[in-house]
Amino acid sequence: MVVSSLMLFKDVGHSQEGRQELKKLFDGRGYFDGPKPVRLLNRLLTLAHTQGDSIILDFFSGSATTAHAVMQLNAEDGGKRKFIMVQLPEVTDESSEAAKAGYANICEIGKERIRRAGAKIKADRPLATTDLDTGFRVLKLDSSNMKDVYYTPQDTVQLNLDGLIENIKEDRTSEDLLFSVMLDLGILLSSKIGTRKIGGVTVFFVNDNYLIACFERVTDEIITEIAQAKPYYAVFRDSSFASDSTLVNFEQVFKTYSPTTIRRVL
Repeated sequence: MVVSSLMLFKDVGHSQEGRQELKKLFDGRGYFDGPKPVRLLNRLLTLAHTQGDSIILDFFSGSATTAHAVMQLNAEDGGKRKFIMVQLPEVTDESSEAAKAGYANICEIGKERIRRAGAKIKADRPLATTDLDTGFRVLKLDSSNMKDVYYTPQDTVQLNLDGLIENIKEDRTSEDLLFSVMLDLGILLSSKIGTRKIGGVTVFFVNDNYLIACFERVTDEIITEIAQAKPYYAVFRDSSFASDSTLVNFEQVFKTYSPTTIRRVL
């Protein structure tokens, strides 16, 4: 058993090979201890019989070797596999090469490895990788975007009420709201997202017109243009309506131009 295990391990690479692969990507610097070799992950992807449209999940991403292997396999067989890398933001040692180079945690090393590996794969196979997708999105788990309300009636004072005029936490961005909406609606976080300026504000278009969302100040004219695009979903922020009349007219505008659109207001 020991001999066969060693032979299998040798056949799919070893930790030193994985370290050398990472060093080559990072200009000769070793920023991560014990990275898995790409050959090992390639073997696992083969044994798992992944299809061209499979989604590969790695709960212990580390330096993101799995993402590297998925992109490489796609380059070899023209597949469209996607990867999901999960990694706690474990802080790098202050005295390490990684920390000195500006990589504050393991996640930052993994993100840079994906960028560099994708660029190298395309450079090595320019003709075969014209359609290879090496892009990725970085999402962080956080609490709800909505404010928590735990006050009993006797504990509620005017100061509390003033703080509840805005129902969304102050530190949340439009992108934060967009991704939470996508999760609520069951829309893949890897979906195509585009933006356009309408009336001077940024409007998000997810999967073309499937979901249109705007979390900035909206007027009757902006709402009308969005309704005329006939989205499946349209989402706005309650505090973003320019006036009370705009909020009142909102439903009527959609009933006129796109009555089947499902409307939501955060």
